[in-house]
Amino acid sequence: MPVDLRSDTVTRPTAGMRAAMAAADVGDDMYGEDPTVRALEERVADLCGHEAGLFVASGTLGNNLGLRLCCPPGGEVLCDEGAHIVTYELGAAAVLAGVSTRTFSSDRGIPDPAEVLARVRPDGFGTVVTRAIALEQTHNRAGGVVLPLPVITAVSAAAPPLHVDGARLWNACAAGGFLPADVGRLAETMSVCLSKGLGAPVGSVLVSSAAALDEARLWRRRLGGAMRQAGILAAAGLYALDHHVERLTDDHDRARRLAAALGLPRPDTNIVPIPVPDAARAVAQARAQAVLVGALDPTTIRAVTHLDVDDAAIEAAIPVLEGLVSR
Repeated sequence: MPVDLRSDTVTRPTAGMRAAMAAADVGDDMYGEDPTVRALEERVADLCGHEAGLFVASGTLGNNLGLRLCCPPGGEVLCDEGAHIVTYELGAAAVLAGVSTRTFSSDRGIPDPAEVLARVRPDGFGTVVTRAIALEQTHNRAGGVVLPLPVITAVSAAAPPLHVDGARLWNACAAGGFLPADVGRLAETMSVCLSKGLGAPVGSVLVSSAAALDEARLWRRRLGGAMRQAGILAAAGLYALDHHVERLTDDHDRARRLAAALGLPRPDTNIVPIPVPDAARAVAQARAQAVLVGALDPTTIRAVTHLDVDDAAIEAAIPVLEGLVSR
């Protein structure tokens, strides 16, 4: 079986998680009657310092509902030039929410708050008005970099409403020594993923105020994202919160072992960007040797550690990837 380092989305439910899913108490979520979904929403909202939560099928849907709540159609969202919302979501903010995006640069994914705030366009000058700012925790394309709390605090304190793409918030907390609520309380809306480091098969939770999520629930339905007996999926998320949060540091340790063996900088969390002469060729060469990685750009591949990658898998991947690195 190949060592799959393409993403932490490739994990498979553990035996305990499958048992929890099979035993889930369910109802019709469209009517707000699925007890397991409601339990998950309430738990994540509490963990993240918010009043309410909304279970959604993906982080992309969570992000777009959050941006819709923060930014009215025709408004502008500021975000990092490598942010997921402008790189991997196929223009959804523009297509589905009528939202413009404008980007700022950062140092390894960590923005300078003063520079970000200087880009905010106020009303009254005939320009597109900046209605929201989005930050990503951790920053995927920068290599799983953890945004320091003072940076998020500075942006939040002086900016329009803040949306946090917390797809890997759990990794950030494990590495940074802070709590989900320490980030969540700084944001108007935040989407957190259950199907990456936590290993659930599907799902994210958008947190915000109860009134805001009443509106988001309507938009979830309009966009075809409403679900019925979704407690089977929510049970996986609850199991992950109980059993897979503390072990995230194991993933970080393995990523650091891999990076050290390849002579690369120490990663903050579980993502290791690897410079190569030709990414497409490197991906194919690694696959031929039973190691799966993904391409970030023409000269960078990415290895991501996760629940299904143990120490033996890392040791097997090291000699394969060593032969591909640009020195």
